[in-house]
Amino acid sequence: MNKMIAYCGLDYEKCDAHLATINNDQELRKKTAKLWAELNHAPILPEHINCQGCRVEGVKTVFCDRMCGIRKCAMKKGVNTCGDCSDLEKCPIVATILKNDPSALNNLKE
Repeated sequence: MNKMIAYCGLDYEKCDAHLATINNDQELRKKTAKLWAELNHAPILPEHINCQGCRVEGVKTVFCDRMCGIRKCAMKKGVNTCGDCSDLEKCPIVATILKNDPSALNNLKE
């Protein structure tokens, strides 16, 4: 499976944090920090927007590295992605992602 597909099935090559990191795009970092701060009601600053992907070596956002329940679960179970888990279709941990982005489920099934 493509290493840029996150544990949850999202395509990390389309993630603004990833794009800002690989392109060293400070304006995209600012835009992403502002949006994520509003969505999460949290103090997210542009310097927090650095991430190379949740399944690859390298820098990750604080959320992806330490707080993401999906990543924690997949790592604990030792699966490459949630697509390798027998509980995928009934999992409450990844359900919101799959509901909000049907392409994530398709990515996990490929």
